[in-house]
Amino acid sequence: MAYSINQDQNGKLKKVKLFALDMDGTLYLGNRWILGAEDFLAAIKSGGRRYTFMTNNSSRGIGTYISKLESMNLRAAEDEFTTSAKATIWYLNREHPGASVFLMGNSSLKEEFLKEGINVTEEGDPDVVVAAFDTELTYKKLCVTCDLVREGKPYIATHPDINCPTETGFIPDLGSMIELIASSAGRRPDIIIGKPNRTMMEYLISASGYAPDEICVIGDRLYTDIAFGEKNGIMSILVLSGETSYEDLLASDNHPDLVFDSVREIIPLL
Repeated sequence: MAYSINQDQNGKLKKVKLFALDMDGTLYLGNRWILGAEDFLAAIKSGGRRYTFMTNNSSRGIGTYISKLESMNLRAAEDEFTTSAKATIWYLNREHPGASVFLMGNSSLKEEFLKEGINVTEEGDPDVVVAAFDTELTYKKLCVTCDLVREGKPYIATHPDINCPTETGFIPDLGSMIELIASSAGRRPDIIIGKPNRTMMEYLISASGYAPDEICVIGDRLYTDIAFGEKNGIMSILVLSGETSYEDLLASDNHPDLVFDSVREIIPLL
């Protein structure tokens, strides 16, 4: 399939009211803004539209992202973030209200769960198991997780990413842990929340109040960001400033609506 970069012949962007933005590789690399990203964010707001920072990474609390953006001279509010952690909390309150939860996750995520009224327990007989990207994972916690999954407890994963990119390379993400747990306990999650899955979209619609045809996802990953758009019937834009190359795009089964070298090139079309 051939692509023409920088084309919006049908004027789709003009109809978008909410941009769901991936961050690393789309807006910044490490602690450095991608050229034009700040101007792109300003252009969205000056045009009377909104954006939400959308991430699958459940190892960091929203406060961490707010602090990071502040260090890069951008002020962001908590309600400007759509995370797999927030979507998981929303799902738990909808499908398992009042349930006790064993959480394989970082202490910052546990604090976020508790703040939102989720009954997180490390003892007794929990009702539900939630697996997240746990960079504080201990062997004991892994064993308990496998035991509970093996027992048949409802099993939720925050997101499917196999690896997490860092400034020095890749580290194993939750998707790798899912495979480890499956090898031991013989089960994969009953539901995976984050991009590209439907529950993340349901949460985004519920939290934002926008309809699918008013939302556009922008990201640098084909198998999460662009697949999220395809699976959920929303507009998607691929930027080539991060993980994906143009050659990767041509070989992929995921097809964005538009392709740009970076978000800077979107500004004239807003």
